[in-house]
Amino acid sequence: MLDHIPGIKYTNSSNFFLMAGPCAIEGEDIVLRIAERIVEITDKLQIPLIFKGSYRKANRSRIDSFTGIGDEKALKILAKVSREFGVPTVTDIHESVEAAMAACYVDVLQIPAFLCRQTDLLIAAAKTGKAVNIKKGQFLSAASMGFAVDKVKDSGNSNVILTDRGNTFGYQDLIVDFRGIPEMQSFGVPVVMDCTHSLQQPNQVTGVTGGKPALIETIAKAAIAVGADGLFIETHPEPEYAKSDGANMLHLNVLEPLLEKLIRIRQAVI
Repeated sequence: MLDHIPGIKYTNSSNFFLMAGPCAIEGEDIVLRIAERIVEITDKLQIPLIFKGSYRKANRSRIDSFTGIGDEKALKILAKVSREFGVPTVTDIHESVEAAMAACYVDVLQIPAFLCRQTDLLIAAAKTGKAVNIKKGQFLSAASMGFAVDKVKDSGNSNVILTDRGNTFGYQDLIVDFRGIPEMQSFGVPVVMDCTHSLQQPNQVTGVTGGKPALIETIAKAAIAVGADGLFIETHPEPEYAKSDGANMLHLNVLEPLLEKLIRIRQAVI
């Protein structure tokens, strides 16, 4: 299912795969520290890992919010993670011209949820030959994501992943419809549950997104029970000081015990 992604390990295990890392690339030291710990945990548990980090945050609510440390600088840090720890990496792209640039540094290109209908962006990502992870828009049904899959596949790239991150529920909340996991799996692609962004509380009056990180374990358990192929979890050793999305990130210290619980659920399901 994921053997086409360079460097991914433990694909013969019966475990789900994991996309995990900080929300944004804040600096080399902190990213390498997070990567080292996640790799240590996933090696111990034999979980296939794709390390994630956004080289630039292009959709912040406020103009004074942190957006990045510089595109090339951040992408080089992701490449260093891959070299030093022997794991593939994933990052978001926001415009068609970014696809080829990011593809020089990472193994998987991610299409943000707000941009999942952008045909030119999907085609540009597909044309790089890299695996493409498309996050489902908060405003779309699971069934609608079949068209996004078709755009990538019809562009000559069959290496597609879909990630659910909840649906808009009112103006300032999201809700997860777990029926969407098997529905999107029917397209013949692996389906991931984003356990952190699905707990965001967007559009707060302060311009800073809120979240409910205490429910990350709940969302993750339900997703594995339903049969999700993978999980997406943003994690940080100090979420309260993270420069992006700290309000809904998982504390790095609790990642290992959470994954241990999820593996037991996975074993029961299969």
